Amino acid sequence: MEKKVATDNLEMRLQALETRIYGERRSKSGRPLKCADSLARIQAGLTNTANKRERVKILHKKIEDLMKYLDPQFTDHIAVPDTMKLEFILAEEDFLFSQAALLEQANNLQPLLDSSYIRDVPEHATKLQRLSQIHIKQQDQADAQCQEVKKLFEEYNKMMFLLSKQFTQWDETLRKLEEAKGIRPVE
Repeated sequence: MEKKVATDNLEMRLQALETRIYGERRSKSGRPLKCADSLARIQAGLTNTANKRERVKILHKKIEDLMKYLDPQFTDHIAVPDTMKLEFILAEEDFLFSQAALLEQANNLQPLLDSSYIRDVPEHATKLQRLSQIHIKQQDQADAQCQEVKKLFEEYNKMMFLLSKQFTQWDETLRKLEEAKGIRPVE
């Protein structure tokens, strides 16, 4: 049933397209023009032309060769001799050995990547997200606590400075009173 609906839908779309392209024109037999008919005629004409021409037949037979010649790597194959390619490889020998060692190391570590710990990462992601949120909250609390402690230290330092200043003033006043009475301070 679905295929019939899809086919009907496709036919309606094709008819709408043909109406846009051809309008209301009709063929010699009086029926509406069809895109498929036009394409079939063009294909038949091209095939007939190709079959009549010997050069086109040869070209069709040589298409694989043409594709090979058009490939950019083909020119490299022709232009670069084998000895030059060997020199390229030997010049990159150290790099190739280092890459081979890294590949070997990656192969040796493959069982670790296939371990249950790595496979369980998505399951632990939600736990990690929750812990991350707790960590951020605790960092914010620690920052607030540091600000509070800093504020208290500033208050403490201000209070100590004022007390020190007050004691200095009292000491100075006491010294002046003692001098006025003629009392010597005890050392």
